[in-house]
Amino acid sequence: MKLLQLLDKAKTLPKKPGCYLMKNKNGEVIYVGKAKSLKNRVVSYFQNGAKTPKTEILVTHIRDFEFILTQTDSESFVLENNLIKKYSPKYNILMRDDKSYPYIVVNNNEPFPRPIYERRPKRGKNIEVFGPFVVGSNISEVLRVLIKSFNLRDCTLREFNSRKDPCLLYQMKQCSAPCVGKIDDISYSEDLTLCLDFFRGNGDKSISVLQRQMIESSEREEFEHAAILRDNIDILKNFVEFSQQKNAELNTSDKDLDVIAYHKGEIEIDLAIYMVRNSLLLGHKVFHFPTIDCSEDIGEEIKSFLFQYYTDTFDSLPEKIITEFADEILVNSLESVFIERENKIVKVQKPNKSYKPIFDLTKDYAYEQQRVRISNEDSVFIGLNKLKDLLKLKERPKKLECYDVAIWQGQSPTASQIVFIDGKPSKKDYRYYHLETLPEGNNDFAMMKELIERRIKSGELPDVMIIDGGKGQLSTVIGVLEDLKISIPVVSLAKAKTKSDKTSKQIERTEERLFIPGRSNPYILRKNKSLFQISTQMRDEAHRFSRKLHHKAEQKRTLNSWLDAIPGIGPKTKNKVLRSGISRIAFKNMSKEELAKECRITYTQAESILKYLEED
Repeated sequence: MKLLQLLDKAKTLPKKPGCYLMKNKNGEVIYVGKAKSLKNRVVSYFQNGAKTPKTEILVTHIRDFEFILTQTDSESFVLENNLIKKYSPKYNILMRDDKSYPYIVVNNNEPFPRPIYERRPKRGKNIEVFGPFVVGSNISEVLRVLIKSFNLRDCTLREFNSRKDPCLLYQMKQCSAPCVGKIDDISYSEDLTLCLDFFRGNGDKSISVLQRQMIESSEREEFEHAAILRDNIDILKNFVEFSQQKNAELNTSDKDLDVIAYHKGEIEIDLAIYMVRNSLLLGHKVFHFPTIDCSEDIGEEIKSFLFQYYTDTFDSLPEKIITEFADEILVNSLESVFIERENKIVKVQKPNKSYKPIFDLTKDYAYEQQRVRISNEDSVFIGLNKLKDLLKLKERPKKLECYDVAIWQGQSPTASQIVFIDGKPSKKDYRYYHLETLPEGNNDFAMMKELIERRIKSGELPDVMIIDGGKGQLSTVIGVLEDLKISIPVVSLAKAKTKSDKTSKQIERTEERLFIPGRSNPYILRKNKSLFQISTQMRDEAHRFSRKLHHKAEQKRTLNSWLDAIPGIGPKTKNKVLRSGISRIAFKNMSKEELAKECRITYTQAESILKYLEED
């Protein structure tokens, strides 16, 4: 549709709350918004008047839109968040939370439950979750000490169910061997309770039990075991002292609290969250996005962002949230989510006089984070804007893809597709490609051509393609795109050794260069630290990813070649051997019984494999 047609359609919308979905020429959802009045909000996109830069760019890509009604404004918050998660629209500010805090989780649905360390715990029936714990508290080491000190199970459920004899930990007095019935349920449960008391705030009780065990071991002249307990007790005491120190530093009476503040700069907006849990200053999170990306009022953008955060975060919910954006709609929307998620009532309120010190601290932290990042050119948006200028694009590229091909001696060629969105990895969009083995073996240009042709057919395309290689690889990709009549900006990344004269000595160094179509000389990436970091990180990640698949493919190819030659080894047995991940050399050093057990095959099949290897 043309602009006037879109305006006419918008004027027919109801003046009711709901969400709208803007679509591009391919029918892809590129923006999701909410409104108290759908008609008034959507009409404003297509009328002449003051618009933000982002909205002006967005409108040039809109070819159609849809709408969904909701009964209340609060429901539109929930629906908008669900639609953003479903479509990941290009022009919405998406919440990317890379930082998670450590938890201790106990699944009481398992026999003889064990405490485990997790960053993103799953909550459910009969699952206890302790934490989150302060970063720097050494909680993983504390858990290891508690498990061994109270002789708890430390193996996976699969290992537990398959074990027939006690493991070495039982002999070292670091496990009570419940897997083979060396301890009953009641006694094990008592040991587990002593361990978990430490995380329930009764650390002194757990320590006193271990101190008594240490004295008893010493009296029995088991000095080595007593020394181990002594060292373990020291680690636990240090954790308790660390927690008490953190508690003393905190100047608030609230046990569980989130304080949210933001700073708006010329380039970016930084949103800081100070987190207090169990009366400890747990830590802080900072999210940042370009100021120019705010298509609506900043307050509305931040409210939507906060709703995304509290819907998706793995961290435990506080009892209170302090934010200047605590209006009735946000409060009602968040409360409904909190009750559904954890059946918990969370109070959301604006900062009053008593919260002013910690609110000001949070606001200052957002400012300082932005100042330091931009002054050191660590902002991803500085690099992305530079790439925009180099390629003479109308808008900042959001989605970048980098490709790499891996091959050795002409065998098992593979390729990787790495995706970064707003300068950060989007691992759910990573892709592997098994390429065709060519008669001539190594042919980088032919393999790159196959890769790009297959990528073009597989769906939504990036804003910019980054190729690992020099001018030759760049020309190959441009040729493929021209043949397919597709216009996508492409650059290639390559190293070059240069010599510089310093103190009358010739010094050789590696220079990272970006080859750009239509530009005679490559761009030297050290001129822009941010673009250098983004480009080289993507290239290195593409290398790692493609070689990982290549090694698997090559191992499978070589393993298949000799397994196919063994009589009596069919496809199912071959798959079992491949899934074991054991190398051919390792098989030679195994007995018939060991091979059969590890690969879950019969003794006859194991004997055939060993016989073949011996003759070979």
